[in-house]
Amino acid sequence: MGDTDPTGPVMDRDEVDRALARLGAEHEAVETSLLALQDHAGRRLLEGARLTGRTEERWAATEASITLLWTYFDAYTGALRTAREIRARRRWSSREDLVELTELLRGECVTVPGSATAAANAPTPPGRPGNRLSERYSLATLVERMNELYASSLDMVVAADAVWSALPARIDLLAAELRRTRRLAHPVGVRPGEHPAGDDLERITHSLTALREQVVSDPLAFWKPAEGSSAPGGGRPDTTVYDREARALEEVRREIDAVLAVRQDSEKRIVRLRDVLSRADRTLAEARIARGEVLAKIAATEVPVVSGPPTALQEQLATAAEYRRHAQWHRLSPLLESLEQKAEDELERARESLTAVTAPLAIRAELRGRLDAYRAKVARHGLAEDTVLVERYERARRMLWSAPCDLRVAREAVLRYQHAAAELLGPAPRVPGQGTPEEGERPGA
Repeated sequence: MGDTDPTGPVMDRDEVDRALARLGAEHEAVETSLLALQDHAGRRLLEGARLTGRTEERWAATEASITLLWTYFDAYTGALRTAREIRARRRWSSREDLVELTELLRGECVTVPGSATAAANAPTPPGRPGNRLSERYSLATLVERMNELYASSLDMVVAADAVWSALPARIDLLAAELRRTRRLAHPVGVRPGEHPAGDDLERITHSLTALREQVVSDPLAFWKPAEGSSAPGGGRPDTTVYDREARALEEVRREIDAVLAVRQDSEKRIVRLRDVLSRADRTLAEARIARGEVLAKIAATEVPVVSGPPTALQEQLATAAEYRRHAQWHRLSPLLESLEQKAEDELERARESLTAVTAPLAIRAELRGRLDAYRAKVARHGLAEDTVLVERYERARRMLWSAPCDLRVAREAVLRYQHAAAELLGPAPRVPGQGTPEEGERPGA
């Protein structure tokens, strides 16, 4: 150790004892960390795994770093043992012992073979040439080097272990759910090449198989380091691919649930559709009959044309029944949804057509009702035999009860009868042969 150039004066006994205590504590901490790394589940998995990609490259470097760590630790242990032996020679160390201890504790007195550093591909400290047969370090520098190697090695081991702990188990659970979904899908016709959801199941199966193989062989490809974190293992597993396939499987499950629901209630839905289309057909038939009646009884009126029965929807309904007979549920599901909406629209259109066609008859009925109501009103006041009222009533009645009826002229006749009745009734109507209005009647009733 004659080439050691210790910094500072020779240490006294108290300084030596304090330095030995500190170095002993650091030795114990380093040993505990190395043993924990040696027993780490992630390291054991890495040793036995067939690795590829980034993980294979980093594990090769990490293995060499761990080997170098033990080499450094052994050298550190030897130097610390030597220092303790020198201090234990005498209770009160001589100056020669203190000089030797100062050189050992402060100087670059620990020799590490250069082959060990080269095998680990460890960087050469600044100011030192590479490819040396050996490297000399102080104990403090050696501790720093061990801390750096330990942190990088632990970071790699923890990252791989975190990915292996998180993703394969989740992929296996999703694969099990995928198998259950496939068992439900095949009986209802959701198969590859026959239904889009079946193609999705096939793609998800291949994707999950490839994902698991890659996660097992190259876990670091699925590790996202935490930004700005220098702590070993800072980060989280990247579940982007897994999450995408989980969402895709959930969509397929919803599709299959819809198909299964169709299988359970398809008969009721088809019966309901037949009923709706039958009602629409009957309504249109009624509208066609009403149109003929309107054309025969009402003059000078535009009557809309009534369309034919919904034959296209009946054909689609027959196709739906055929799908059900052959258990083609994946085809029946979208067809029923479309038919249900179209059938309701058809029934509503038929009702609107009937309303539009019968509107003139409704107007005529309203005019007849108004005419009879006014006739009953004037009869209560003893004015039914009035010549003007009788003439105008008979004219309006002939128009409303004859065919074809001109609604415009009939409405004018009814209005003239109303006006004549109103003039006779007046504000205080009087009945011929009576001096005062009937008891209990209000003037102008």
